[in-house]
Amino acid sequence: MSIGTIYEKAYKGDFNQVKVQLDTDASLIKTPDSNNRLLIHWAALGGNENLVDYLLRCDSPLEPQDDTCTTPLILAASAGRFEVVRLLVGKGANVNHKTNRNQTALHYASSKGHKEVVKFLINADANVNSVDVLGATPLHRAAAQGKTDIVEILLSSPHIKVNLCDSTGNTPLHLACEEEREGVASMLVKAGAQLDIKNKEEKTPLDLTSSKLKQTLLSLIE
Repeated sequence: MSIGTIYEKAYKGDFNQVKVQLDTDASLIKTPDSNNRLLIHWAALGGNENLVDYLLRCDSPLEPQDDTCTTPLILAASAGRFEVVRLLVGKGANVNHKTNRNQTALHYASSKGHKEVVKFLINADANVNSVDVLGATPLHRAAAQGKTDIVEILLSSPHIKVNLCDSTGNTPLHLACEEEREGVASMLVKAGAQLDIKNKEEKTPLDLTSSKLKQTLLSLIE
């Protein structure tokens, strides 16, 4: 069996096959693939909690970084692997680690709509206002995607800042209005999102949306 396939086995959660190869060559636990990912990256992405736990007990690093500075926790959060996220955080993984584009586990979980993971990360002190290289917060991500349930969870955090602007000057409300996300836009306005903030093109959220949604949002502040 070639070395390449052990990463596939880890991703698929084939516990026995991975264990057999590690019993033969323990150095595989810390041998990176072509993207600088270790077995624990692939096991975390695949969502096999028992395999991740086993790899850690075999002295795998907890937070190795691949070629984009992505950790196993970020991969697990992005894929919605709640049990693995809980395990890694319980072992001390940094919930606020950033990739080379400054994206955190909460950015990924928010844009993908993984409710359980988002709740867990926030309760584990993930920074709800963390900004990526484009100035986007998890709230920007969820608002643009129309993830109403995720927006609701993020807004429930006492630390949330609803009017932060990304690199184009857009607030989460700008993005929700531009995409006609009525539910999200209404929630944001009720949470204190301002209707008069102008982006770098001198546009307010109301300038970006339909007359129908505009009237709906204006009625919320009357």
